[in-house]
Amino acid sequence: MTTPALLPLSGRRIPTLSPGASSFTHHRATLRLSEKFILLLILSAFITLCFGAFFFLPDNSKHKRFDLGLEDVLIPHIDSPKEGKHASGQVVIHGQGGHDEHRHREEQESLRDKIRADHERALQEAKEKLRKSREELQAEIQTEKNKVMEDLKKTNAGPKPLPPVPMPRVVGINDGEPPEPDVKEKRDKIREMMKHAWDSYRQYGWGYNELKPLAKKGHSTNIFGNSQLGATIVDALDTLYIMGLHEEFKDGQEWIEQNLDFSVNAEVSVFEVNIRFIGGLLAAYYLSGQEVFKLKAVQLAEKLLPAFNTPTGIPWAMVNLKSGVGRNWGWASAGSSILAEFGTLHMEFVHLTYLTGNPAYYQKVMHIRKLLAKMDRPNGLYPNYLNPRTGRWGQHHTSVGGLGDSFYEYLLKAWLMSDKTDTEARKTYDDAIEAIERHLIRKSNGGLTFIGEWKNGHLERKMGHLACFAGGMFALGADGSPDDKAGHYLQLGAEIAHTCHESYDRTVLKLGPEAFKFDSGLEAVAVRQNEKYYILRPEVIETYWYMWRFTHDPKYRQWGWEAAQAIDKYCRVSGGFSGVKDVYSSTPTYDDVQQSFFLAETLKYLYLLFSSDDLMPLESWVFNTEAHPLPVLHLGNITLPGSEPAQR
Repeated sequence: MTTPALLPLSGRRIPTLSPGASSFTHHRATLRLSEKFILLLILSAFITLCFGAFFFLPDNSKHKRFDLGLEDVLIPHIDSPKEGKHASGQVVIHGQGGHDEHRHREEQESLRDKIRADHERALQEAKEKLRKSREELQAEIQTEKNKVMEDLKKTNAGPKPLPPVPMPRVVGINDGEPPEPDVKEKRDKIREMMKHAWDSYRQYGWGYNELKPLAKKGHSTNIFGNSQLGATIVDALDTLYIMGLHEEFKDGQEWIEQNLDFSVNAEVSVFEVNIRFIGGLLAAYYLSGQEVFKLKAVQLAEKLLPAFNTPTGIPWAMVNLKSGVGRNWGWASAGSSILAEFGTLHMEFVHLTYLTGNPAYYQKVMHIRKLLAKMDRPNGLYPNYLNPRTGRWGQHHTSVGGLGDSFYEYLLKAWLMSDKTDTEARKTYDDAIEAIERHLIRKSNGGLTFIGEWKNGHLERKMGHLACFAGGMFALGADGSPDDKAGHYLQLGAEIAHTCHESYDRTVLKLGPEAFKFDSGLEAVAVRQNEKYYILRPEVIETYWYMWRFTHDPKYRQWGWEAAQAIDKYCRVSGGFSGVKDVYSSTPTYDDVQQSFFLAETLKYLYLLFSSDDLMPLESWVFNTEAHPLPVLHLGNITLPGSEPAQR
């Protein structure tokens, strides 16, 4: 899932040089190496002269202060009784004088002589360089060039090959054609919508993270830093593959092989990059078997690990891919990390450990789980904010929508992905859902079941579009529920699906708002203007798909088709698909963004809704929160590196 547009990226949520341009830049830089080398020599000589002049200046009082040994100023010397220790036992800090002063002067003179000699040698070398003929200089420069090229070759030699591991059983990745002609016709329409979205991006935004379909140019947001990482390409790959769009898939793979580079000076969202890039690359690898996707996923994952270097091991929200420096969002409660962000890493990191043999990924996410298990939870609820420095909760705000949502989703999916052996994850999920039911789930006066938000002891009767994923989650987790409550949770999923459908049906465009209230006589309707937008979100359609898989009630296909028609009618433009700013207006204005998750999630779930159940069967695949399918790991007696043997 994705995050609210105005909440930078918590919850389920730039132009790229072509290969030719890149090589031209490198060639031009090489051509100028000789000029840079000469300038460097001259600059070095100048700096050396400056330093030399400084050290040859006569002593004065200012330089005498400089002569003080560091230990004279910073390190306390404790007098022995012989030296007259004060009766109070206080520590005396000596100044310069006597024997110590003489010793320090000698040391400083020795140091100064060494510096003089070093600078004289550097000056002499610079003079000799400048006396050489043009031919001699060119020969030296060529030698330096060759050395640089050799170093570059070593750097670009690529990562070490990953250890071979058994490929998980991959089933149900092709076809899925429904037997009913009318359903097939709808599925073909969804495939055509995907082709329009992809072709538009291919034509107008290739290599950028996202597309501005009206302006017909590339677009990016702060979650990807200032770099052109081709987010839409990575996010869309598995959808293309599942839909049988193999030429388009091949184009995306070629771009990734030639252009996707994570050694950039860019500050990115750990959460968003994990679910979109690592999730997308791993899914593309499992579906296609192409090693490049696995290697790229591992390269990126290594860049995310420094985000965990905090006093508690709870990762920062953002990390610089080049420097490894992390920080949190400025708006998050008192510098806190966000539950849905640090709690939505487990699926991808377990697969990383499985594929690489490196236990660090598994250990990082299990450390988070263990830390949370030790903490007190108000009313059994998990607040959305946790300070990574102190290990304490921030403000007591609990939500199954933005800021909290995918934390609960990943507890359930960790259990499913482990072939139902991770019973600790299942128990944690069950306890959390029980508290959510008790405190957050209510029925409106009109009979609509909704999930509110808990804020400092008060239930806000508002539900976000993001929280609509929960209907599918309750259905997915019904089997295996404690106390024979499978039927109860399947029914709860159906009720949430109905409420979210009402939020769509009560708008002019038949598309759902970002958030909707249940008070003052209004139900499932947005009140604030800044909550009336629809940005191509998938959560409602996701729930329709899960409910269809578990019940085969035809209304879910009907509701999904209503949404698909509305998207095609009101969001489609000549340059792709755009979000709309007011779903209650008959003449909506566009936000001019084709989100990458529209191709990763919304269109994938619609396609699966109109496919047969043997395409991506839920017994074999678990979808991450960006709808990237990862295979169930049937590990049997195999234990992940760094883990304890699983208990059934």
